[in-house]
Amino acid sequence: MTGRRRKPKPLDTIWEVSDHPWGRVLPVLQEDWQPSPKGGRPPTDWRPVLNGIIHRLRSGCQWNHLPRHFGSDRTIHRWFQRWCRRGVLHKVWAALVEGCAELGAVHWQWQSVDCRLGKARFGGNKVGKNPTDRAKNGSKQSLLADEQGGPLGAVVAAANVNDQRLLAETLAAVVVERPEPTAGRPQHLCLDAAYDNPTGRAAAAEHNYTPHIRPVNEEKGARQAQPRAKPRRWVVERTFAWLNKCRALLVRYDKHDENYLGLLQLACALLWYRRLYQLHRRVLR
Repeated sequence: MTGRRRKPKPLDTIWEVSDHPWGRVLPVLQEDWQPSPKGGRPPTDWRPVLNGIIHRLRSGCQWNHLPRHFGSDRTIHRWFQRWCRRGVLHKVWAALVEGCAELGAVHWQWQSVDCRLGKARFGGNKVGKNPTDRAKNGSKQSLLADEQGGPLGAVVAAANVNDQRLLAETLAAVVVERPEPTAGRPQHLCLDAAYDNPTGRAAAAEHNYTPHIRPVNEEKGARQAQPRAKPRRWVVERTFAWLNKCRALLVRYDKHDENYLGLLQLACALLWYRRLYQLHRRVLR
């Protein structure tokens, strides 16, 4: 009698970079670093710096309250600002998505887009009046996710920017090269009623998507005209729930929008590392 296979132990909450993703992240950091021809001090050890940024992303603490074992908080913050300014965290996210794509784990057939509103305590760039929070300062995240909830593109805007105005920018922000949809392999885009307007439909058509938009006046529980066409809008909402576990994203304290976007990109990269970890565990079984 053969025993049942044990399910692999799920990956714990990621607070530090382990050896496996570090092998994909390090080349991205090295590519960005260009030493001065006049010489100078060598760069600091980037691994504890990235671990310190992840700790801040997870806990939402202030930079000067980071644990001492990560090193100088000023050094960590300086590298974080440099990487956000130069788009390095965006490239780290893309490197992990490409790792999953090599194993056929990026699912392009069904995609979904949605937005999330959040508080912005200290104001700053791309901050506006939140219509759901008594017009207090707020910021908005717009996210594109694949069929299993893997984030493919993200943008940050003020809270008072309409969702449909961000759709084209979100679809253009895919971090890897998107395969061209064909008649045999179309790519479906699932949207809620906020995109049921000419602007939303034009953005989906411009990027060659087959849109599935919930009509504005559709009642809850109404059946679809095509039973096989699954709306799958809940997938991106679940992705937002995953991202909300990062306290630095739940409430925005960064005045510079590029820093807040960098934290969002790093959080998305961690979700793809989790998928990559699960794939490698299956291969080793």
